[in-house]
Amino acid sequence: MATTFADQLRSLPDEALGALIQLRPDLVVPVPADISALAVRAQSRNSVARCLDGLDEFALTILDAARLSRAADTALTSVDAILELAGTAPAEDVRVAIDRLRVRFLLHGPPEALQVVGAVDEVTSPYPAGLGRPADYLDARAAALCADRAKLRRTVLAAPPGARAVLDRLAAGPPVGALNRPALGPESMAEPIRWLVEQHVLVPISEAGRAPRPDGELVELPREVGMLLRRETGPLGVLRPLPPVPGAPSRDPRSADSAGAGQTMEAVRATEAILETLAAEPAPVLRTGGLGVRDLKRLAKVAGTDEAGTALLVETAYAAGLLGETDAGPNQELFLPTGAYDLWRATGIAHRWGALARAWLAMTRQPGLVGRRDERDRPINALAPDAERAGAPQARREALNALAELDTGAAPATDDLLALLSWQAPRRARGREAAHRDAYAGAALLGITGLGALTSYARLLLNDSGPDETDPLGVHPEDAHADAVRALDQLLPAPVDHMLVQADLTVIVPGPPEPDLATELDVLTEQESASVFRVTPASVRRALDIGYQATDLHELFRRRSRTPVPQTLTYLIDDAARRHGGLRSGSAGSYLRSDDEALLAEVLADKRVGTLDLRRIAPTVLVSPRPVTRLLGALREAGYAPVAEDAGGTTVLSRPKVRRAPSRSPRIAEASTPVLTGPRLAGVVEQLRRGDIATRAARRAPVTVRAAHGQAIPGLTAVQQHTQAMAVLQQAVRDKARVWVGYVDSHGATLSRLVRPVSLSAGYLRAEDERGESLHTFALHRITAAVTEE
Repeated sequence: MATTFADQLRSLPDEALGALIQLRPDLVVPVPADISALAVRAQSRNSVARCLDGLDEFALTILDAARLSRAADTALTSVDAILELAGTAPAEDVRVAIDRLRVRFLLHGPPEALQVVGAVDEVTSPYPAGLGRPADYLDARAAALCADRAKLRRTVLAAPPGARAVLDRLAAGPPVGALNRPALGPESMAEPIRWLVEQHVLVPISEAGRAPRPDGELVELPREVGMLLRRETGPLGVLRPLPPVPGAPSRDPRSADSAGAGQTMEAVRATEAILETLAAEPAPVLRTGGLGVRDLKRLAKVAGTDEAGTALLVETAYAAGLLGETDAGPNQELFLPTGAYDLWRATGIAHRWGALARAWLAMTRQPGLVGRRDERDRPINALAPDAERAGAPQARREALNALAELDTGAAPATDDLLALLSWQAPRRARGREAAHRDAYAGAALLGITGLGALTSYARLLLNDSGPDETDPLGVHPEDAHADAVRALDQLLPAPVDHMLVQADLTVIVPGPPEPDLATELDVLTEQESASVFRVTPASVRRALDIGYQATDLHELFRRRSRTPVPQTLTYLIDDAARRHGGLRSGSAGSYLRSDDEALLAEVLADKRVGTLDLRRIAPTVLVSPRPVTRLLGALREAGYAPVAEDAGGTTVLSRPKVRRAPSRSPRIAEASTPVLTGPRLAGVVEQLRRGDIATRAARRAPVTVRAAHGQAIPGLTAVQQHTQAMAVLQQAVRDKARVWVGYVDSHGATLSRLVRPVSLSAGYLRAEDERGESLHTFALHRITAAVTEE
């Protein structure tokens, strides 16, 4: 069988062989040595299972039909036999499905003698199309009953209602059930099952590896009975050649884009709020890894999202390299923003969203598992190892591609999309329902979908055209997300460089602020929502601390505000500036001095700063044993406005110290198999052809060379001595003749090659390989035989 299979692959034209490699790229990872090795790999369990995972429900059903229609003596089937089994489906659709199976070499051979690849039976259900094994294989009495079609119909029609319910259940598949188990019904169903066993309609069987019990613990419905019960739907059951069409409401594409763009702004804002909170108050890393539940709730409150949404944003920021761990002491680590966060924050909203969307699509994490319990009944925390899922990127791609294949603006329900995914790839979708639901929830939170429909910029995000055929080496890679970022940037409101100051000291920014304005707002105001900020005495003092003067603040608000600056803000700035620097501190541990002796007396008598242990050393100087930072903090908490100064009396300007975790590369999953097109694909096919020619040529090597390699040779054959081989090579150099050279390579493998010797010196043979148009060098001590070409 393997030789026949290899011969069929070998007879394919280059285009057909390239099509097989494109459909099954795992066959060339790594590239096999020749066509025979490719054939062995194409029939292996892993490769066949991977190929089946990509087939839709109808193609898998037609493959089951091929398995069912095989002749018992030859194990062959035909296109006509498959068409007969799939009689309820259009013949054209069935032929298309058969062609899909043949081009993947799951079926091979001529149409009248098709053969199913052996590994298919090993990696699929032993019950094709949900039908049991033939009756003559299970039991002789059941075979006799099934051979009499009229008696079989009478027996089925005479079955009591309970027994008929069991038959219908087993006929739908799988055809095996157990007595007194939920698969067949409650305990009251045991009597009808016994009736069916007594009538030989059901056959008692045993579980694999266990001896059969006297009462028959398991029962199986013979194939002939199952096909009789399916007389209305057909032997293969209900066939669906076309995918189910979700009943999706249609959204206006512009409305969907607008809603999605608004959600992208909210996702970027929430992510920034989370990272700023962690910068101000880092969260500890749990001993088991991950973020604690209390910290997640704290971040959810700051971001204004629920805990599930916060976990998704935290995981995405970590995957994008914006969040990381840093050492904070012995056996203690903290979650902190990385240095990449500062660069990310300096870009536009569209670019920030692009980084998050790219990381979310590629990260091998499933944030939807956060909050659930693992197999040991322990909660799964955000950023914990338990949320790692290697198949998460593929599940997201599958979910979004299913939505992208629908009409523009379609917004189907999640259950309808899951049904579509289940038809497109039943084997792959089985067990991934939760991952697909998480993918749709994450897409909505990140603005990839708007109003339930896929946005136009998200379609560009998913439109990966693959490698550039004009650049087979990938020297000039293109940013696959650049078009999506540009499209989103056009939908977002233009960045603004102004603000609207209200009389209640609130500041409204009518759009995303420019980077310079955003930096100024961070210093001058406290953020209350996405576009509302508030000026407070503390924010004004913070601005004065980093070097702003009162005149600078007045000018800034006058220049940035499109509304008149309210008088309350002017008074607030002037009052804060007048009080700012009225007290000055230094280290004595620390000291406090002021030209206002009454103010120092007030501080000295203030019980709120009694822990500072202040004492007067001069009419205008107080000292404390506490550090300057503690002195400044306590005085500010008490309502004073001191500033620090150096030893020369110059004011020390300071910004809050920013802590960052070490920068690291984003976590992006690499593709498991390459995408081969154009020159790359042609190169792989050419390599396979060359290897096949070399292998067949090696099989034609002379008997002496093959004997030197230890191959079994019929008859008596003397192994050539090394001196004889050297003499043959020396004569070949003089005559410029071609010789067969047997040698041992650096890996210990015995090989043979037909070459034309050029020189023999310094312990090496240099020879031309005319077939490969290359020059080879052989170490003489590795040469085992040499025979002149006949």
